[in-house]
Amino acid sequence: MSVDLKRGETLPIHINVTFPSLPCEVLSVDAIDLSGKHEVDLDTNIWKLHVDSEGHILGTSEFLTDLVEKEHSTQEHDGDKDHHEDSSHKKHDQGVSFDTDAKKMIENTKQAIEKGQGCRVFGVLDVQRVAGNFHISVHGLNILVAQQIFGVSSNVNVSHVIHDLSFGPKYPGIQNPLDGTTRILHEASGTFKYYIKIVPTEYRYLNKDVLPTNQFSVAEYFVPLKDADRSWPAIFFLYDLSPIAVTIKEERRSFLHFITRLCAVLGGTFALTGMLDRWMFRFLESFAKPKARSTMR
Repeated sequence: MSVDLKRGETLPIHINVTFPSLPCEVLSVDAIDLSGKHEVDLDTNIWKLHVDSEGHILGTSEFLTDLVEKEHSTQEHDGDKDHHEDSSHKKHDQGVSFDTDAKKMIENTKQAIEKGQGCRVFGVLDVQRVAGNFHISVHGLNILVAQQIFGVSSNVNVSHVIHDLSFGPKYPGIQNPLDGTTRILHEASGTFKYYIKIVPTEYRYLNKDVLPTNQFSVAEYFVPLKDADRSWPAIFFLYDLSPIAVTIKEERRSFLHFITRLCAVLGGTFALTGMLDRWMFRFLESFAKPKARSTMR
């Protein structure tokens, strides 16, 4: 163990999560770190796959773009048009187009929910090596669009299955505590919060190669949604980094250690066979004595 001296590096977050009750059209990924940096559409690839009620993949994959950023870009584009002489006419046409797209998205989303379709979100997030969080939710939706799809926030079912969550490449023997985690909501909805403590780790192979990675521990909390709450359910992964780094080394045992273990095995074998021999002798002797007495009579 040693003090972690790494600075200015990025932290890779590998995610692979299935939402069986939420279509891909409504999901978005958001990341915030301690420095105040708020990234919605990250540089690395995040993909989503449509899945059916049994978890089988449907259709083709596409980039997971956050709906909030799309909305901001649309509003900025509309603002630039105000400076033109025919701004009112173009803005009216733009509004009709946006309403049509929104209605189409709402209709498709409702049909997907009725069919029991869900979404698998996977990819790699490269974030700054500081404390922060990322969450997967419907927060990217316009509030009016979200209300038309779900009605109230308590109807948003954030049931999920975490297939893989790691913070770097895997080394032999690593155990990621969230892999295979299944959380299915049958009644009240709410927000899941996973508090993660990341420990920087180096794995040194016998051939002197070094694999920089991370291991982590986690504490899980579930906050039920109350009737007075105006927030929407989500899944939060809040992570912090340990200042202590761990180094794991592969070592080949010495020949002397092998001889010592061999002698211990041989000694145990001889001791066990000696005990079995004495027990067998006493057992046979106990049968032989009664027969000898009956012959003398």
